[in-house]
Amino acid sequence: MTELQNPALLMIDFQRDFCEAGGYAFHHGGIDWVQPVLPKATKLLEVARTARIPIVHTREGYAPNLADCHPMKLARSRIGACEIGSMGPLGRLLIRGEPGHDFVNQLQPRNGEIVIDKSSYSAFHETALLEVLSDLGISELLVAGVTADVCVHSTLRSATEHGFFCHYIADAISTFDPDIRRACEKMVEVEGGVWGRLTTVAEISSLLLTLPS
Repeated sequence: MTELQNPALLMIDFQRDFCEAGGYAFHHGGIDWVQPVLPKATKLLEVARTARIPIVHTREGYAPNLADCHPMKLARSRIGACEIGSMGPLGRLLIRGEPGHDFVNQLQPRNGEIVIDKSSYSAFHETALLEVLSDLGISELLVAGVTADVCVHSTLRSATEHGFFCHYIADAISTFDPDIRRACEKMVEVEGGVWGRLTTVAEISSLLLTLPS
């Protein structure tokens, strides 16, 4: 266990489209994989609020006319039976302003918390996230979210490239395939921790509660 230095909590894409029946993820591979991490993520968010550290929520979504959705990405989603922009029970999949684009109820941002909208996998790509974190003096990121192999790892790797030390909170991160989830965790600690360190909600909560108020 280690002390935290100037941390922020990064909550990646806890949206209805990824976490609820009828959304984008539901059409591709169901939502059984994400349900166990939601209570963990809720606990983590509660502790971060108690510790009064900066909290950033990210949200993937595209313009209604799909102008910011690359044709390759659109084609891939079509092959995966969850075409971006198609209609579902939560509105058009992954389209900004649709019900499915919003955060799940238990992880809704509060006033003063930062929301980063992105039309990308990495939350750093063509967003203000780097500037926001730099202005806040953040040096470490506590990372939770979905999906492990796509938006979470893309953001994790970008964060490391930008010089942030990342804590990969394994029980608050998941993806469709359990083997891929385990592989994502294993990759974090290769080469002495090339992408940061593995941790848990319980460990991070203990560290957060020791921070000076």
